[in-house]
Amino acid sequence: MSEGIPSELPEGWAWATLGEIADSTLGKMLDRKKGGEHPVAYLRNVNVQWGRIDTDDVLTMSIPPEQQEFFRVRNGDLLVCEGGEVGRCAVFQGDDSSYLAFQKALHRIRPLGGVSSDFLRYYFEYLHVTGGFSEFVTGSTIKHLPQQQLKRLPVRVPSPNEQRRIVAALEEQLSRLDVARGTLQVTIRRIDRYLQATLHRMTATYPSAQLREVLASGLTNGRSVPTRAGGFPVLRLTALADTYADVTQYKEGDWEEDDARPFLVQQGDFLIARGNGSISLVGRGSLVRDTSFSVAYPDTVIRARPDVRKVLPEYLRIIWSSLAVRRQIESKARTTAGIHKVNQKILAAVEFPLPDLAAQRDVCDQWSKIEQQSRHLARTVAVSERRSAMLRRSLLSEAFAGRLVPQDPADEPAAALLARIRAERDAAGVPKSRGRSARRATARRESGPEAPPPPRLDTLPLTAATQPTLDLEIPS
Repeated sequence: MSEGIPSELPEGWAWATLGEIADSTLGKMLDRKKGGEHPVAYLRNVNVQWGRIDTDDVLTMSIPPEQQEFFRVRNGDLLVCEGGEVGRCAVFQGDDSSYLAFQKALHRIRPLGGVSSDFLRYYFEYLHVTGGFSEFVTGSTIKHLPQQQLKRLPVRVPSPNEQRRIVAALEEQLSRLDVARGTLQVTIRRIDRYLQATLHRMTATYPSAQLREVLASGLTNGRSVPTRAGGFPVLRLTALADTYADVTQYKEGDWEEDDARPFLVQQGDFLIARGNGSISLVGRGSLVRDTSFSVAYPDTVIRARPDVRKVLPEYLRIIWSSLAVRRQIESKARTTAGIHKVNQKILAAVEFPLPDLAAQRDVCDQWSKIEQQSRHLARTVAVSERRSAMLRRSLLSEAFAGRLVPQDPADEPAAALLARIRAERDAAGVPKSRGRSARRATARRESGPEAPPPPRLDTLPLTAATQPTLDLEIPS
């Protein structure tokens, strides 16, 4: 258990596994066949965000009538992401008169008598921000939370009345943080609009040229190289930042320097991302300034080598970030298996304003000053966002340590709640489909309940330093 979490539960609380206090199931496996005889609307992983469910982009799939009730989402159900951002969840609040199902990428949790869906929703966020899911997830690249692991999650359970007090206090406090975070997001968008408008004013009157017309040599793709300790370095895609390539972000490849020589980066090279899961990042370009050591570029990157008699590498970097260029790239990008991609033909045809070299230098000088100011503003916003996240984590930690709201000695202890849930389940009987693992769990309960180990979490003390602050004046 991490330092900072009390080893004992607050008075009246009890440990339980999620499987003991809630029924849960995965959604319907997506039928790859389009159409179907019984199309119904269903929710996907992307529809479930923290604390809200987006029903504006809902797809349909065919579910036989005899299965529809099983996969139905009802008011008060807690939907939890099984993969990706594991544990991201929201309580469904809708009209049961309209049908809505859920896909296998989601868990549906229905708490049993006296346990609040909203309480579990905040508890899952608490586990997320404090690393409490780490020992229950599987997978290295894409994380998953299997159903059996979900059922094993240890939950700190207070009385029903205290659950309601905790939820009310969190909603009051976190709603203020949400407003502050919304202000930060607006500020970021205003900074970006200001930069784009300024760049447009500086370059709009100049004639246009295509990228292919200003290169010293043709666009070239990198090479795919497996990893090998001690091999010649090759850049990772993460080396491509918004401005300059970070050549320290590399892996050791399974090749020698002679093999890598045709793919070595040089000062002034412009590296462009061939693909990305986010449309806003595909085609992103970064200028190489640091060539303090030799490194090659991979197959995920396309290299453009500017002809300095026609275009300054720094000007190409600046104009490549313009809204006009982004629109061209995003409109021409192709999607394969969820990855947006561009190729040499698409990039070579990208057009942008091209003044003479003297005017390019003037643009670069002016832009350098503007970028310096915008970076300062962006750092201020980033600090405020971090403080907001720290305070949110602190509030959640205080809540589930039993310190956010006062306790009432008159409340029914959680042990009585758990005993009532067990009695209700025993009276209903154990379905045969529960299997061997469920029968073992029943046997353990009959031999005496054993408290699950507490999750390895930590707390963050509430201090004045965690208060989010923002004091910016951005042009409208």
